[in-house]
Amino acid sequence: MEVILKEHVDHLGRRGEVVKVADGYARNYLLPRKLALAVTANNKRQIELERARAEARDAEERRDAEAVRARIEAVEVVLARRVGEHDALYGSVTSSDIAEALAARDLVVDRRRIQLDEPIKALGEFVVPVKLTRDVSADIKVKVVAADAPAPAADTTPAAE
Repeated sequence: MEVILKEHVDHLGRRGEVVKVADGYARNYLLPRKLALAVTANNKRQIELERARAEARDAEERRDAEAVRARIEAVEVVLARRVGEHDALYGSVTSSDIAEALAARDLVVDRRRIQLDEPIKALGEFVVPVKLTRDVSADIKVKVVAADAPAPAADTTPAAE
């Protein structure tokens, strides 16, 4: 019997594929659990429509993600943190801190999409990857500076006259 898979089934196939299975397997397992549909012209047409909708939705998500990616990669996030001796941070910089800094610049990114392996615990510049969609990712430039760093010295030399 030929069936159209509605879900991914291990050792059988992926969603939308037409596979040939034993009649008993289809009747007793796949069809009652709504994992598959019997192959009919109407069901094939319906699956094709769902696939077309999914592809259109994926294309739109990719376009949106590419736009966000361009905006993210144009931004450098500067985070000021208190430091102790030897430039050791009190605390750390986490993905939540980076997400808040991006939100302040009207770039809303879920903190779980920011792929920070471990919190940043040092001063410096870091490149942090962000997974926007399954196949679109961006790199955020994060600069951690000392909060109590002295302001740049003003030019105090007398003007040449």
